[in-house]
Amino acid sequence: MSFGVSMIKPAASNPATLPELTDALVASVKAKRAAVLDLLQVASKTFSAITFANSYGAEDMVLTDIIAKEKLAIEIFSLDTGRLPAETYTLMAKVEKNYTTKPVVFFPKHEAVEDYVRTKGINAFYESITLRKACCDMRKVEPLKRALAHKQAWITGMRAEQAATRSSLPTREFDEGNQLEKFNPLSDWTEQEVWAYIRLYDVPYNALHDQFYPSIGCAPCTRAVAIGEDVRAGRWWWEDPNSKECGLHVKK
Repeated sequence: MSFGVSMIKPAASNPATLPELTDALVASVKAKRAAVLDLLQVASKTFSAITFANSYGAEDMVLTDIIAKEKLAIEIFSLDTGRLPAETYTLMAKVEKNYTTKPVVFFPKHEAVEDYVRTKGINAFYESITLRKACCDMRKVEPLKRALAHKQAWITGMRAEQAATRSSLPTREFDEGNQLEKFNPLSDWTEQEVWAYIRLYDVPYNALHDQFYPSIGCAPCTRAVAIGEDVRAGRWWWEDPNSKECGLHVKK
């Protein structure tokens, strides 16, 4: 799931076409899993009010698997924007069934959504960057603020390879926008390592990944990538790739 930093062909984003689990790859994944576990254990002991944002992408499923199997004292939450693909809801149900943890779900405020749709239109986000960001703000950013209220730290599944906007991504940083500590345990993981982990530990994942959807968000704003396209090209494909973020991870 790289963007700009590492130009991996879209075929590498389909789990069925990924390389075999070589001894070297398995060893790398196990070593990185141990490092992630150490970081999460320190984080959970240092911050009693800590939460993990699970958007049900491949990376987030790796962290969900580690947190749940290791029974870490870390809350898991997700944002239901109301426009997610059916495959994402199917995965949500699998997570609840396969793991002992049940993620806390946050929804956008219905008044804001109703006003936006009535005054701007159901798919107004296609018309301008301003309207798209307004949609992201009410469906993602505002619910995130509620999810992080009274928290001391939060965890994401972001990787440095994913986007030009994430190329310098530390495993730990202070989130100025939300005024709390932020952990990115998979920052140095490659896409290959993420999928190797999913195979190795039999982790459930979003079925859209098998249809060349390497990065999955809301259904209207996500499409499959084509041969020759960057693997993050399917998110907000009509916008400038160097600045397209939903607002959840934008630094001040």
